[in-house]
Amino acid sequence: HISYKFSCFLFIFFSTSNQNIIMLADYMKCCITISMNRLNLKHITNLEMIYHIENPDQGTWHACQLAEAQDDAVCVELTQFKEQFKAHLHGVIRHISIKMKKHEDEAIWIRIAWGDNFSKPNHLKPTYVVHHLHTSYVFISNLMAKHKIFLCQALVIATKHGSIKDGHLSTRSLTAMRDLLLRRYQQVFPNAHSRIPQERNTLSSHPCIGKEHSDHEEMRHQMSCEAFGQSPSPKLETAVYRLETRYRGNGNHTLSDREEFFRGVVRFSSSSLLDSLRHCVASGMAEGPVTPLLSAITQRGRNYFVITDKGPGVSSQASAQRP
Repeated sequence: HISYKFSCFLFIFFSTSNQNIIMLADYMKCCITISMNRLNLKHITNLEMIYHIENPDQGTWHACQLAEAQDDAVCVELTQFKEQFKAHLHGVIRHISIKMKKHEDEAIWIRIAWGDNFSKPNHLKPTYVVHHLHTSYVFISNLMAKHKIFLCQALVIATKHGSIKDGHLSTRSLTAMRDLLLRRYQQVFPNAHSRIPQERNTLSSHPCIGKEHSDHEEMRHQMSCEAFGQSPSPKLETAVYRLETRYRGNGNHTLSDREEFFRGVVRFSSSSLLDSLRHCVASGMAEGPVTPLLSAITQRGRNYFVITDKGPGVSSQASAQRP
């Protein structure tokens, strides 16, 4: 019944943050109008899709990266992408609803309501996919594990790539994720003064202590911007480091002879993590140069890392493998 559909639709909107309350009121009025006109589910899903496109920073988004591009991958057009993507999913799943829209920023938005061979598509829990043609990144929200293989196959076929892998980057802000991976933020590149000089006698080599401090402050600022970008940075909120290392000290043979790894998780959280890290370095709260474990967030476009220890004499290295 049409009233049931609108109840479900309103539930989706009211699950969002408080900052959208005013906008939700406008959508309620629109929903009432649609109800009075008794329009069908197609109009409701279109309206929902428009809402998500205009408000992309909702839910949790995960990045995936396409690999092994074919020679003609750069020639894929929107029409061809749509046809092959839909054809594959309709071929493997009997009941499925797929809608696509191209946004002003050239992004292709895909809404997928999943069903199966026996049940109709569930429009209350759709999957959203965002992809910019001729780039290697795909952004996905609300994808169940059982549907992942079907979606990945469709993306690989439609974009003419050989495989797709986890990008090890997740955040509630699609805007921040795209800015980071597509390099849409203001980057700062190394220059001749981007390294802190070695310790020396400040008083003898630099009579003007104030200038010395100013030089150090400038270099700290340069290093912080090289590692985390110029303000404002993409608004990531977390970075997670999973530890799987062995004890390296010489004073405790009980621990150093232990064959099992020490395991733990270190999590950095902030309303704007990259801005916070940049401030710590620029202000001198953290010593430079910036550790690669932190600068890898922007350089490798990830916020999930596994720190492993490959054995005696081998330093810990940061990898990115999901458990």
